[in-house]
This record gives sequence, C-alpha cells and structure tokens, in this order.
Amino acid sequence: MTTYYTKDHEWIRVEGDTGTVGITAYAAGQLGDVVYVELPESGAKIAKGDGFAVVESVKAASDVYAPISGSVVEANTGLADAPEKVNEAAEGDAWFVRIKIADAGELDGLMDEAAYTAYCEGL
Repeated sequence: MTTYYTKDHEWIRVEGDTGTVGITAYAAGQLGDVVYVELPESGAKIAKGDGFAVVESVKAASDVYAPISGSVVEANTGLADAPEKVNEAAEGDAWFVRIKIADAGELDGLMDEAAYTAYCEGL
C-alpha cells in the first residue's frame, strides 16, 4: 500500500488497482470546521485534475480534484451525516471515495509523503 499526494492537497492510497482518495490534514486545517461534503455516486467516472467532490467549511467551499482517473466504486456516505470527521481524521476514516484506477501511469506525477511534507513546509 502506497500513498501519493497532489499539490492541491489530495491523497490517494493505492492497493492493487484500487485507490482510496481524500484530502490531506493540511487541507482540512486550512478549511477550518467542515460542515458539508458532497461526493459523487458509485459508478461515476472521474478524470485526473477534474473536480469530483465539494467540501464546505465555515470559511469557504472548495472543490476536491481527482489525483488520477478512474471510476468510483464506493463513496464514503458516512461523511454526509458527519462532515466534521474530515477535520478529525482527514487521512484516515474520512476518505472520500474509492476508485478503480484507469491508468496507474498517472501516479508518476504525484508526490510521496516526504516530498509532500517538504512542499507544505514551503507554503
């Protein structure tokens, strides 16, 4: 299991041909208290770089961008009733979707944890 990160503060944890996607703890911290999460339906196709979810906080609403292309096999429907979980466990139980990866080659442009940590330190 390997985790990759984007410059837009999304993460994807890859196991085989499936990726679990969410936003990073850094992003959750920048948003403040999350009050609403809108996720795509199972079966939805998402393309790398496209907005696939919306997170609303007391400060702002933000799109969540797909780190790679694929089709949604599961959405974390529990976030609809408990959006605050994003602040509590952004890189754990508060994942957004699980996708079937369309092209694993798209992972090549993403950062590993050390590179992402260094990127955040420079912000």
